[in-house]
Amino acid sequence: MLGKLLVRFIFGAVGLWIASRLLEGQIVFTSTESLVISALVLGVVNAFVRPVVTILTLPLTIVTLGFFLLIVNAAMIGLTSMVVPGFHVHGLVAGVLAAIITGVSSWIGGMILHDGQREYRRY
Repeated sequence: MLGKLLVRFIFGAVGLWIASRLLEGQIVFTSTESLVISALVLGVVNAFVRPVVTILTLPLTIVTLGFFLLIVNAAMIGLTSMVVPGFHVHGLVAGVLAAIITGVSSWIGGMILHDGQREYRRY
């Protein structure tokens, strides 16, 4: 359990690092320490704040066929940048792109972990 949590944290940190490299000047980390702290804070924000915001914005998410979740994810990254000194996101577009990059990184990590959440029966 703790090992899976650590691997998820690593993939989240890698996603943030890739976003900072691809979006040079838009996503900025002043040090490796701020990257690590940002990944930890983003994990906590995604675990506790994001579900509440997702439920509150459910009607808008349904109307936009789920695309509003990109804005919610960008807001979680923006909230993290407000809390962590040394992590800066410049603009909504950069936040949305960072959310996509971090989401893809986490998805790849989930595929590598293969949690067993999606087990299919063979008949």
